[in-house]
Amino acid sequence: MKHLITFCFLLLALPFLAQVKTTYTYAIKGDDTLKMDVYTPKNIKSGNKLPTLLWMHGGGFAGGARDFKDDAQLCEYAAQNGYIGISISYRLLRKGTKTGFGCDCPKEEKMNVFKQAAIDYLDAAKYVVDHAEKLHVNTNYIISGGSSAGAEATLNAVFMREYFADELENYKEVTFAGMFSCAGAVLNAEYITKSNAVPSVFYHGTDDDLVPFSSAPHHYCTPEKPGYLLLDGSEVIVEKLETLETPFYFNIVKGGRHEISAIPFEDLDKVFFFFESTVLNNEVIQTTIIKTKTP
Repeated sequence: MKHLITFCFLLLALPFLAQVKTTYTYAIKGDDTLKMDVYTPKNIKSGNKLPTLLWMHGGGFAGGARDFKDDAQLCEYAAQNGYIGISISYRLLRKGTKTGFGCDCPKEEKMNVFKQAAIDYLDAAKYVVDHAEKLHVNTNYIISGGSSAGAEATLNAVFMREYFADELENYKEVTFAGMFSCAGAVLNAEYITKSNAVPSVFYHGTDDDLVPFSSAPHHYCTPEKPGYLLLDGSEVIVEKLETLETPFYFNIVKGGRHEISAIPFEDLDKVFFFFESTVLNNEVIQTTIIKTKTP
């Protein structure tokens, strides 16, 4: 049966070489009109529902955009391979601020940014679930994903929803089937439990000086700095998933810095095969790949 599912999934993906992009507004918050670009296989039929990648761009909560080249290309790839690809905008709360999101940004402000970004992501996911028929989304197979700031926000949304969301009832229909994080961290990995752990892909450099690879202060701020805030990076999250016997695909780059937050286009076939195997076919795979940064 497992192989039949895989075969059918591959057959389904074959015709989806062309895709169309449609933009929707999922929320209006103050002066921010939050939109999502939905990439759909061009010849999809009425009633078809596909697994979905819901992606959040990086940029230090001060920059970036849902339609930047790499983010758009990732969602196009998803749509070419039997998925709905969705790239969202969110409130860039550190844009134009004097302290940015580094060590001069007070811890309390950082916590609020994490909270609001997680809520924006959950609101986008709720829109997707509420409009699943129109968007051709199979709500049982939504893969969460993001890069850098986007990875931090999505990890917090997936694993710490109860901590960050004030109105949990609003998101009772929102579930995530997987996670794709490029140089991300969560506020506290102890919030990862058997009930919210999902098959996850992680890319992270061991020498990332912005988002910690293990457990360390955000931006490696010293304790006397206003922005001193401990985070749990990919290594800690993976250790937790391993204990919970949850599938993961962990890509470590020794000596790698924050450039590892870039979308790993050269590995996307492996990433999507992992989700096919673990999310769609329920296989338990725990893989760690260790590379050394090239000069």
